[in-house]
Amino acid sequence: MLTVDFDRLRVGPGTRVIDVGCGAGRHAFQAYRRGADVVAFDQNAADLADVDVMFEAMAAAAEAPEFAKAETVRGDALDLPYGDGEFDVVIASEILEHVPEDDRAVAELARVVKPGGSLAVTVPRWLPERICWALSDEYHANEGGHVRIYRADELRDKITAHGLRYDHQDFAHALHSPYWWLKCAVGVRDDDNPLVRAYHRLLVWDMMSAPALTRTTERLLNPLVGKSVALYFTKPTVR
Repeated sequence: MLTVDFDRLRVGPGTRVIDVGCGAGRHAFQAYRRGADVVAFDQNAADLADVDVMFEAMAAAAEAPEFAKAETVRGDALDLPYGDGEFDVVIASEILEHVPEDDRAVAELARVVKPGGSLAVTVPRWLPERICWALSDEYHANEGGHVRIYRADELRDKITAHGLRYDHQDFAHALHSPYWWLKCAVGVRDDDNPLVRAYHRLLVWDMMSAPALTRTTERLLNPLVGKSVALYFTKPTVR
């Protein structure tokens, strides 16, 4: 389930990509499949170990070109261990809402993008997220949970303040918003609730089968209740 548009980012053979806060690695895997040189970056060692296993399995199964490179790196998004302008594409999907010092994280993301390169940032969208917070404290008030709700224009201004040019905004995962509202209403940890289980089966079926009906429905609903907002930026070239 991708939140970032890789065609818009022009990720392809030889593109140097870092997925900051990669989590389970979904965006890093997609970049690797496209032949990019990928760094899956996170502070969670257990997640990175799983991502590394998947990179190895993808290589063994020829799911990525032989020339593509992929590695996992553990570290802090507030202090990325890279020089200025090292990456063609920087991805930060669903991480800034977890970071108390988000201005520092944004500065680091902007710093490592090369001139002419792209930054894609996604966060939970304001309205669906506000409903989740209203329904359940447990949804966000926990260790490592969400510490803020962004308005898209607020986040856009934070990023452009670091010299990047705003390019585009998109929305994703509208079918996931009602699922999380339901979980928040019945209890975030109550995965055995019959309604939650039924909706989860629907989402899994949709992700695995991608039927035209649900894909079209989600595309139409994304502008209204998309769970995530994706913002795209370019770092201007130096003249």
